[in-house]
Amino acid sequence: MCRVEDTSRKCDYKKHWGMKMKVFGQGKVEKLKNSMVSRCRMKLWMIRAIITIFLWTCFAQFITLGDIFGPRLLKGWPSCFSHSELPLVAELSSVPPKVTLPPKRLYKNNGYLMVSCNGGLNQMRAAICDMVAIARYLNVTLIVPELDKTSFWNDPSEFEDIFDVDHFITSLRDEVRILKELPPRVKQRVDQGMFLSMQPVSWSDISYYAHQILPLIRKHKVVQLNKTDARLANNELPLEVQKLRCRVNFNALRFTSQIEELGRRVVKILREKGPFLVLHLRYEMDMLAFSGCTHGCNNEEEEELTRMRYAYPWWKEKVINSDVKRKEGLCPLTPEETALILKALGIDRNVQIYIAAGEIYGGERRMTPLAESFPNLVRKETLLEPSDLKFFQNHSSQMAALDYLVSLESDIFVPTYDGNMAKVVEGHRRFLGFKKTMLLERKLLVNLIDQYENGLLSWDKFSSTMKEVHADRMGSPKKRTAIPDRPKEEDYFYSNPHECLQLLDEPLRST
Repeated sequence: MCRVEDTSRKCDYKKHWGMKMKVFGQGKVEKLKNSMVSRCRMKLWMIRAIITIFLWTCFAQFITLGDIFGPRLLKGWPSCFSHSELPLVAELSSVPPKVTLPPKRLYKNNGYLMVSCNGGLNQMRAAICDMVAIARYLNVTLIVPELDKTSFWNDPSEFEDIFDVDHFITSLRDEVRILKELPPRVKQRVDQGMFLSMQPVSWSDISYYAHQILPLIRKHKVVQLNKTDARLANNELPLEVQKLRCRVNFNALRFTSQIEELGRRVVKILREKGPFLVLHLRYEMDMLAFSGCTHGCNNEEEEELTRMRYAYPWWKEKVINSDVKRKEGLCPLTPEETALILKALGIDRNVQIYIAAGEIYGGERRMTPLAESFPNLVRKETLLEPSDLKFFQNHSSQMAALDYLVSLESDIFVPTYDGNMAKVVEGHRRFLGFKKTMLLERKLLVNLIDQYENGLLSWDKFSSTMKEVHADRMGSPKKRTAIPDRPKEEDYFYSNPHECLQLLDEPLRST
């Protein structure tokens, strides 16, 4: 029965379909079939599109995870950039890596230490390192240092305009408590004048701060040190203090992301054209006025420099014999002398030379001999667009920070005067693996230059003597020279912090 019924139903279905064909006609049936096919195709394409979008989303998440968890996950994949193209220590990432903060050090707070730094960027940098070490040793709370805004440079920059202040605070939390400002109740006392402001004694050892400064902090609750340059000795300090000074200098004092990004861009531009030398040509108006060095200047320039020296009361030395000082090796080398020295040392004429300095005194007139000897002279102002530097204009410390970063990355660093930047960069390059730094012996150089220019020395003899003298003055490992009771004459801690350096196979030697 079932089969018969099924068969009849099929026959009825065929009749029904046949009737529909008659009603709609053959053409309309074809259209209906085509419409059904097109709908199926549309659904198929939509499914393919959704699957494609899903796969690309998964791929993007996969790449992001690779950036977060490090290059090992994708080390076999090709990349648009290599570490050689971005040689600075840190590279910017679209996703900031997770930072593990050190645990806070818990200690009984003995009071608050305020710091007002003085001098240029690198003088203040070294002072900040010292003040952190002192605050740690005294178990006090350090307030983020105030930078100098009244010196010759007249730079209004705050600490956070130059350094990454949050990194500074958090990276040192296992050593010392650092606050951006005083707590409200303590600040109210300071606003009412209930604090002590003083200048600590220069080149003091840590016991001076323990026995002289700490009792004052306990008594007044807040002490401000209003002069901070060279306030801690170079030598005879506990190893922990020396290592903390290094940690602040090489890790905690990181420039802002804007400064570091621009520094990377300058280095990348230079690297694209090959090796480069950084020349810290400290032939600037403030240095010449301060030192009283006028070799090569005309009468009008000498008078201008003298007026400037007398205008700044904290420059104590006023009457200066320029010739005597130059022969003692205490003057910055002139651009003309520098050109002669670089040629004698065998520096390639076509090498890129980046001038890490402000405005050279005497301008183009004084720079011409150097430019003729080494035509590939560049500055940050010639490598970057004006728009790149517009936020740095009239902020000399931020410009100096940019020069500092480029100096660290150069193949050779040549300072023409042993000022603060020259010393601090020298020490930092030692920390980075004893990178080549030409430490010019100016006293001998000036004597050799005078002999050569007076016809008393041939070029071959002049050049061979130059190379022989500087063969062992390239920033190689050595111990600092200590001179008891004469700290100004001994090796500066920040130019050679040998307690903190990864030594080479050979033992350290004294000079």
